[in-house]
Amino acid sequence: MASQDWFDKDFYKVLGVAKDVSAADLKKAYRKLARKYHPDSNPGNAAAEAKFKEISEAHSVIGDPEQRKEYDAVRAMGGGARFTAPGQGGQQGGFDDVFGGMFGGGGARQQGYSYDQAGFDDILGGMFGRGAQGGGGRFGTSTGGFRGAGGPTRGRDVIASTTVDFITATHGDQITLQTQDGRPIKVKIPAGVADGQKIKLRGQGQPSPDGGEHGDIVLTVTVRKHPVFEREGLNLRVNVPVTFAEAALGATIEVPTLGGPPVKLRVAPGTPSGRVLRVKGRGVVTPKGTGDLLAVVQVAVPSHLSKDAEEKLIAFNEALPKENPRDELLARAKG
Repeated sequence: MASQDWFDKDFYKVLGVAKDVSAADLKKAYRKLARKYHPDSNPGNAAAEAKFKEISEAHSVIGDPEQRKEYDAVRAMGGGARFTAPGQGGQQGGFDDVFGGMFGGGGARQQGYSYDQAGFDDILGGMFGRGAQGGGGRFGTSTGGFRGAGGPTRGRDVIASTTVDFITATHGDQITLQTQDGRPIKVKIPAGVADGQKIKLRGQGQPSPDGGEHGDIVLTVTVRKHPVFEREGLNLRVNVPVTFAEAALGATIEVPTLGGPPVKLRVAPGTPSGRVLRVKGRGVVTPKGTGDLLAVVQVAVPSHLSKDAEEKLIAFNEALPKENPRDELLARAKG
């Protein structure tokens, strides 16, 4: 931005703040206006986009402590008047020459305004619900960031991954991770986190190079498989073996639960292999709901029989009705 423009534009008025506003209150006022006039919140609204450019321009100057000093000095000296120096058409280049020595030979710093979609996402730090996505190694950095009229640069996001055990993912817990620079951070793993799910740790990423907000850590969670249980949404599934006699005659059996004592279930007489017995409320517990435990009956066939048992089983089989349990299947397959 040329120095001449500073006489004409009251950036404090643009942001609706007093000249002695603190840095914290200035930032708060800017973010409120940026949220209101952001192009994503006003698609196709040229007036809102122009207003967003105006407030971004204002904040880029008085949001920078050094530029704010220069701006206040120029405004105080000029009293709002317009200065021109001899030159073609009274161009503002002469004005820059007049004040060149005052500001280190270059006049007030040149500022431009440009943006793209990625820049808006980064400057507002997830204000509209969007964050860095992705996965990969243990820790890495994204290529996001915003420079220009939007104010201080936001720190870069860090892409990270971690592996947790099945019980931690199901019940939730707090774990400690170590960043690339050796800094330990505590991470809350929410109950019911799924394999591959991403958790955003706000403000834990790279620091800003010029006093802006820190970036985030985007953590991808990998869940180790459990030797017994599987997840189905909020439900837990477990295969439970029963003997042929238990399935045929009925029985009361014990079924394991995740992290708790076993529960007793009644197997009705004639229960086939594959039938699902449901235990209410023993699945995954989250703020959004609670799942069930699904016990899948698996009839266990003995691999070895004594001579006496084999003879009795043959006698038992001969006493059964002469029917083929696959008749219906074969008929349906023929169409």
